[in-house]
Amino acid sequence: MEKNIRVAGIVPMNDGFVLMHRKNVIRNKEYQEYYTFPGGGLEEGETLEEGVIREVKEEFGINVKVTKKLYELENVKLNMKEYFFLCEYVDGKFGTGEGEEFSNNPEYKDSGEYIPEIVKKEDISKIVLLPLEIKEKFLEDFC
Repeated sequence: MEKNIRVAGIVPMNDGFVLMHRKNVIRNKEYQEYYTFPGGGLEEGETLEEGVIREVKEEFGINVKVTKKLYELENVKLNMKEYFFLCEYVDGKFGTGEGEEFSNNPEYKDSGEYIPEIVKKEDISKIVLLPLEIKEKFLEDFC
């Protein structure tokens, strides 16, 4: 079976990092509230880097440039390979994303709320940031 691929951006901004705050997530039995790095699946023909740039724009309304790949995670439970890239803010107004998750599409009703936030570096250790394996590495490298 072919693995799904997910890409995510780690974007420093205003003395913190841009994260998607997820609340009231019905379909996640373990975590109904958590944070995650912006990202998602690749579209056909997209490179990993192009996927990150598109996903950050869709979710946060900002343009970024990818500076380097930081982490890879083999998620056996979800049959997924995840790639995390350090990105640099270029321009755009934070919080103006227009991705599917903001469309009130019934397909997303069990996914809960998507709230774009900038979390201060010193507060990241206090939040549930998924995936936990990446949070540990991220804290070592950035906080």
